[in-house]
Amino acid sequence: MKILIMGLPGSGKTTLAKHLVPMLKAVWLNADEVRKQCDDWDFSDEGRKRQSLRMWTMAEDAVDKNRNVIADFVCPTEKTRQQFKADYTIWMDTIKEGRFEDTNKMFEPPAKYDFRVTHKEAEMWAYLIKNDIEEKFGNLGPHR
Repeated sequence: MKILIMGLPGSGKTTLAKHLVPMLKAVWLNADEVRKQCDDWDFSDEGRKRQSLRMWTMAEDAVDKNRNVIADFVCPTEKTRQQFKADYTIWMDTIKEGRFEDTNKMFEPPAKYDFRVTHKEAEMWAYLIKNDIEEKFGNLGPHR
């Protein structure tokens, strides 16, 4: 299962992932860590598409190995979200603007999502999200 935690920079994606990853025994793909591994800090439209494709490829590889995946990254447009093809999307709707003006300008609030986080309280949200996922998909356990 691929779980996407998306939202503006500073919305709490990574903090939520830190709590949710051990609960779901998931592989964690953090966008900043992936960019660091690839030494790719290009935030142009092309760079963002490349990052989305990279995150998708890495997530698919983990899913192919029967692992659940949590990917936390901005995923700013409907196009990048469609490209990632998440099974479950969490929208971090906790701030109205991030710290990067170019990202604020291009960010499109998602038309579809499975769970909307409205304020920063990661431990509580992680518990609620885990329960929601288990209700919808059953107990995922360490593999799926």
